[in-house]
Amino acid sequence: MTAGLSVTSGLRRAARNRRAAVAVVDRGHSFTWEEHAARVARLAAVFRSLGLKAGDRVAILADSGHLYLETYQAVPWAGGILAPVNSRFAFPEMREMLEDALPGLLLVDAAHAAIAAELVGSLPVRPILLTAEEAEQRMTALPPMPDTGRGGDDVACLFYTGGTTGRAKGVALTHAGLVLNALNTTAPLGMGEGMAHLHCGPLFHMGAGARVFSTTLHGGRHVVLPRFDAGEVLRAIEGEGVTHAVMVPAMVTALLDHPDLGQRDLSSLRVVSYGASPMPVALVERLIRCLPQVGLVQSYGQTELSPVATMLPARDHVPGSPRLRSAGQVLPNVELRIADPEDREVPAGTVGEVQVRGPTVMKGYWNRPEETARALRGGWMHTGDAGYLDEEGYLYVVDRLKDMIISGGENVYSAEVENAIHDHPAVLECAVFGVPHPRWGEAVHATVVTRPGHQLTEDALLAHCRARIAGYKCPKSVEISSEPLPRSPTGKIRKTELRDARHVEPAAG
Repeated sequence: MTAGLSVTSGLRRAARNRRAAVAVVDRGHSFTWEEHAARVARLAAVFRSLGLKAGDRVAILADSGHLYLETYQAVPWAGGILAPVNSRFAFPEMREMLEDALPGLLLVDAAHAAIAAELVGSLPVRPILLTAEEAEQRMTALPPMPDTGRGGDDVACLFYTGGTTGRAKGVALTHAGLVLNALNTTAPLGMGEGMAHLHCGPLFHMGAGARVFSTTLHGGRHVVLPRFDAGEVLRAIEGEGVTHAVMVPAMVTALLDHPDLGQRDLSSLRVVSYGASPMPVALVERLIRCLPQVGLVQSYGQTELSPVATMLPARDHVPGSPRLRSAGQVLPNVELRIADPEDREVPAGTVGEVQVRGPTVMKGYWNRPEETARALRGGWMHTGDAGYLDEEGYLYVVDRLKDMIISGGENVYSAEVENAIHDHPAVLECAVFGVPHPRWGEAVHATVVTRPGHQLTEDALLAHCRARIAGYKCPKSVEISSEPLPRSPTGKIRKTELRDARHVEPAAG
């Protein structure tokens, strides 16, 4: 059923049916679908000329822009596997990711050329470093190549997500899974040829990346910004007639707080979808009040699900409704159940683990067969999220079984942060957990116990962390103590007790 599905099929269709329509707008650059498809086919030819073979990985480290959109299509067009590098990773994290993916090529823009050269020099197997300027020069000298025709169960992308063991895992997503996810979201998002989608989130994230495929599938217009800036987002919506956008709660807050909000014509905006981080109901209701013409859609999922499993459509976004706390109903081509610790399905209203199966579930974790088998045991993706279904099939996510914090749309695993903190010689033990934050949804908090005879300040600990992990993973608040952490009879730290007893508040920024 899924053998013929390919992430490049939407591009081929749009280039045929929408030839003269604008496909991409990026800071002064504008390409029609015919031009965009030709650039993709030429970039694919560049990759092939540099030795790319079927199944080889191509990494990209760049700001969002037309090059990123072209690479999303050119890598699978050439038969390769796209492996975006999280530009917010610290240097050691980037190196670990590249050591795991072992790309043959690393494509970079000017802003990341220096760190890319340093990365390549530090790797045991060195990929070819291709700058954006070199890619442009080579594209003019090569004819476009035909699509290699990979699809179905072939891996199209590796998206790296934080791991509970402290190392990022490569989530292998197939052509079929990504195409079906794009099709699944069509109806709730009201997607079609007349749409103009604003890409204002980082394209190294699956949440933003999924909209590249779905917008292309419908021949819509891509409007891309290099990074999120609330003022630029407002200007783009007004200037480009943006109809669709996806945001995390921190973006929504910044948008609603911006002084230009009431000065811009946002009448074109029809749909804002949100997810990736807990959205306070008060913020949802504020968004409804400020932009009453906009339909809101919540998405729930994870990278391993390509990435969406459920959606709460616009019709359920009614101020005061208890459904504003729901993650919505399951999408087509997706099965979802709530299970107990023995993987037995539980009745409606009973909290258990959210488990998902179907063709949109990942193929596995790259180079991690044991973790793959554990996550997909019994044929179900074990999300690590706790929730329940009501009698009408609406999902309510109440907690996370994993020690994961979602801050500003970024996944932060407490084990990663704890590993970094434990590297400090003054630290005896620590516990990291999420606390509510008005802007980021959650903030990272650390309770740290110092070794006898050692002194440690919050500033010193934060400097230590920033040298080892990405800034968004570093604690926003720290409590330093000389008292032992509370533990259960089995020796596990009682994080719930620490959270309840916490007296410090995270910084407002």
